[in-house]
This record gives sequence, structure tokens and C-alpha cells, in this order.
Amino acid sequence: MNTRFAKRVFLVAAIYGIVAVFPQYFMEAKLGNDFPPPLNHPEHFYGFLGIALAWQFAFLLIAKDVVRYRLFMLPAAFEKLSFGVAVLVLYAQGRVVALAAGAAVIDLVFALFFLLAFRATKGATN
Repeated sequence: MNTRFAKRVFLVAAIYGIVAVFPQYFMEAKLGNDFPPPLNHPEHFYGFLGIALAWQFAFLLIAKDVVRYRLFMLPAAFEKLSFGVAVLVLYAQGRVVALAAGAAVIDLVFALFFLLAFRATKGATN
């Protein structure tokens, strides 16, 4: 039961993340038009996308064997917290749009679920 919850959390997070992140590889110009100014440092944008996408595949790996990869749940939660908190601070400063704040809240919810999955799998065995 406990491992089933953790597997589902990480599988849902991975699917959501791939669907949310991958299309952005083809949206640089649109994002620049919709949320000016255009990107000044595209290497940061594409670097962020690459790292974010890599984490989605790590979430798939964790979902496959939550007991074996349990400790990776902690940096996974940090990945979600680091984006979520930073973007909410930027939103409070008026530096990002509400859409970004919404994405940050989703990541904070996933961070909470990752920590709950970590706790739920304590002492679990394969």
C-alpha cells in the first residue's frame, strides 16, 4: 500500500512534467511574444528545460522502484521546492506572471507529495 502511493505520485509527476516541459522546446518565440521581452539568454532557458526534463525521467526511475531509489525522493522534493519557492518570491515582487505562479504552486504540491511518499516508504521492502 505505501509503495503503491509513492509509485503513483512519481509516475503522475513524471507524466505531468514531460507534458508540461517538452513542448516548451518549440515555444521560445511564442513565449517571447506572449511574455516580453524576448529571451536574452536562451542558454538559460534551454538549460532549464533540459534539467527539468532529465528530472522527469528520474521520477520515472523512482516510480519503477520506490524502495531502491527512496533516497532520491529527497533531491526530487528539493527540485520542486527550489522552483516553487523561487517563482512565488518573484511573483510577490511582480517579476513573473500569475501563470508562472500557478506552475510554482503545482510544483510545491508535488514537493509535499514527494515528502509524503518518502515517509510512506520508510521501512518498506521489495
